[in-house]
Amino acid sequence: MSAPASSAMQADARAAAAAIAAQQAVAARVLREAAGMEVVGTFFLAGQEFALPADHVREVVGMPERVTPIPLSPACLEGIFTLRGAAIPLLNVGRIFDPAAPAASREQRVAIIDVDDIQVGLVFDATGEVLRVRPEQRAGLRWDEGRPPGVVAGAITLEDGARIVQMLDAARLVRIDNVPQVRAHASVAREAWRMRFLRQAQGRKCISFTVGAQRFALAMEAIQEIMRVPELQPSVMLGRLCKGWLNLRGAPVGVVDFGALLQCAPGLGDPDDARVLVVRIGDEQLGLLVDAVDDIRPYFDADILPIPMLGTARGAMYRGCLPHAELGDSLFLAHEALFSDLEVGEICAGHRRLYAAQAGAARAAERRVGPRRVYLAFSLGEGCGWAADIGQVREIVGFDGPLTRPPGMPDCVRGMMQVRQQMVCVVDLRALYGMAPLADRSGCRILVLEHDGERFGLVVDRVDTILSLPDSQRRPSPQLLRVNGPDDMRRDAVEALEVPGEDGREEVRTLLDKERFLATLKQHLGGA
Repeated sequence: MSAPASSAMQADARAAAAAIAAQQAVAARVLREAAGMEVVGTFFLAGQEFALPADHVREVVGMPERVTPIPLSPACLEGIFTLRGAAIPLLNVGRIFDPAAPAASREQRVAIIDVDDIQVGLVFDATGEVLRVRPEQRAGLRWDEGRPPGVVAGAITLEDGARIVQMLDAARLVRIDNVPQVRAHASVAREAWRMRFLRQAQGRKCISFTVGAQRFALAMEAIQEIMRVPELQPSVMLGRLCKGWLNLRGAPVGVVDFGALLQCAPGLGDPDDARVLVVRIGDEQLGLLVDAVDDIRPYFDADILPIPMLGTARGAMYRGCLPHAELGDSLFLAHEALFSDLEVGEICAGHRRLYAAQAGAARAAERRVGPRRVYLAFSLGEGCGWAADIGQVREIVGFDGPLTRPPGMPDCVRGMMQVRQQMVCVVDLRALYGMAPLADRSGCRILVLEHDGERFGLVVDRVDTILSLPDSQRRPSPQLLRVNGPDDMRRDAVEALEVPGEDGREEVRTLLDKERFLATLKQHLGGA
């Protein structure tokens, strides 16, 4: 090879090596810069720009249609909403900085942030952009010793200082006092677990009731009795919470204004709808004065979306949120924690101590009565009181739902309705037994019964209350109640209940015999 050719090849090799070195230097500089960079998402609120680490921002959604408020919560907590099987707190960021800031509006957006599997929705005005921030563009804040750190972690300086973005601390946002922290569940895993649970678990029932504008729920096993508000006995403990006491078959039971306990706004409903729920846990009994009892609904434990860490003394009272597409969300109460509040606990124990002597004889008599059963009391016709074993009633639904009436059905069938993805045949008991139609059906309810895999909905005039009675108060149905003609519904009953009245007199309620009733119904439907 000639000398000029060899020199040319050496020059090309040196040029190639220099080009590779330059590329490596550029790549190393990019890597050095990227190593310290942080990706953030920005948003606007009240004219100010804020940022959050992008790895904590799960998604951005519109303002939810339905937000359930939580009693005793801070001003910054608008409530909770459900999103793909999780209950998520809705945090008004503006009220963190100024408690007098306006409430969230429909035009605003919600950023779902996720920190250590805890999700919270942040309310803001508009989205900004995604930025890559270099270390020298960030500045942190130092908080005074003894002062709790705020939610602003620092600032980002952009455009040579002309643009300042406040950096929020996602971990501190989800741990603000009183804000529920909701454990996120992967939707696929949760659905698989839910299906396994539903196959194995036994369904339960709960009572849904209203206090102020808020709906609550309690497990049926926690409720000993539901009654109309009786004349309460005066108590030395009378005050903001305690409204007196009632004698429940020899046991003195203190009655608490549940709305006052949770500082709910006064209810605007009919005072006649008010009820006392007698809750029993172990040896303790407490009467909860509520504005109205709404319905009985079935549920599974997996249906209750957790709200684990409320951060208040009464936070343990909430077991979670029970969502319902038609009836609205209910805050499910942990009945075993109702007595954790010292004030409520003193009401229970105080009445037991103060008025035990007055109720001692009746209490001893109650022990001799034996086991009790729970019944749902309802009305059909003027002066006709009825009751059904609570175990026979799957749930109670409103009368105003959509019905589909197949052609050729008898007059007593109002139609078919879908309840929890199952079809229910809705039967008008007045039409079935030849009674005159009810002029005002606003108080009507549908009792859903199940028999041999089929479900029937019975339209009743109203649901009155829930009774807890011993078997000794069941009597054979008097013949006089069953001789008023072939269409009298009482001809299908063989037992009645003697229910002690508030004035000392006993009320007789006919006990629904499901087997005999369904036999009559199938005759009208043309069945065997």
